[in-house]
Amino acid sequence: MILEHALLPVRPGTAEEFLAAFAEARTIISASPGFGSLELSRCVERPDTFLLLVEWERLEDHTEGFRGSAAYAEWRRLLHHFYDPFPVVEHFERVLEG
Repeated sequence: MILEHALLPVRPGTAEEFLAAFAEARTIISASPGFGSLELSRCVERPDTFLLLVEWERLEDHTEGFRGSAAYAEWRRLLHHFYDPFPVVEHFERVLEG
């Protein structure tokens, strides 16, 4: 399992619009092959910053499958104009749990 991590800096004053768009966008990503789960959290100290965590079966399910799909074009249309600056997306493999 791969965990995608992205801090999403949303332009000030657009957080509620972003959340509405994300509600639509989550149906797009959740239908993607290899998708496991998704969690979106809002920062308490910086309410225009969100933390997105997505579990994928394999790294390629995200980097090649989802990002290379027509569904990603719709995801991008719905969400990317909210970000300033554009988020850094990183992938993690679990090494310990308990």
